[in-house]
Amino acid sequence: MCARYSLTTPPEAVRAFFDAPSVEDFPPRYNIAPSQPTLIARNDVHGRPELQLVRWGLIPSWLKDPRSLTSPLINARAETAAEKPAFRGAMRHRRCLIPVSGFYEWTGDRKARRPHLIRMKDQELFALAGIWEDWLGADGSQIETMAILTTSANEEMSRLHDRMPVIIEQGDFERWLDCRPGTAEGVLDLLKPLRSGQLTATAVNPKLNNPRAEGPELQEPEFLTLL
Repeated sequence: MCARYSLTTPPEAVRAFFDAPSVEDFPPRYNIAPSQPTLIARNDVHGRPELQLVRWGLIPSWLKDPRSLTSPLINARAETAAEKPAFRGAMRHRRCLIPVSGFYEWTGDRKARRPHLIRMKDQELFALAGIWEDWLGADGSQIETMAILTTSANEEMSRLHDRMPVIIEQGDFERWLDCRPGTAEGVLDLLKPLRSGQLTATAVNPKLNNPRAEGPELQEPEFLTLL
């Protein structure tokens, strides 16, 4: 799964990475957690990339009351998302990318959880596959939300967990974001583990276990790189 990540890349570099016309200024985020506002890249109504803040934790558009969710929908399994009622509409019509500079995974038992920062070896910024929804309440309230797609772990990630977020390579951004066909069939081949040899994982500061913690000290290495 993917339950925490970071985005510390400067806003202008994020804008250029997605070829978006503009982006609002934002501070470095070292510990982005579910329910928090976070940045996504998606296509606007004209089919052009745009960067937008939404809340992490998808609320299906057909849900009458978000409080009825027993747990936040922060992840969607890539193998079944196109069929699951909570995700299939977004898979067809509202796909997005989540810019990240790294994501976290944990090892150990509950009393001694050890966070690890996973990054790309050869690039500072990369993108996770996501879906987004626009929920409208009967009182006129509106909430835009997202979930991250996950798949089986590749050889490197399997040392930490049996799942990992789907990473979309830059050459596939346009195809992933193009929802005009109204189907997910043309992008299902992208929902696979990243090729091995591209990731590095480092054990980092246990203070990261607190979802309210923030700051660069959270990414200080605790011991040798694992991957």
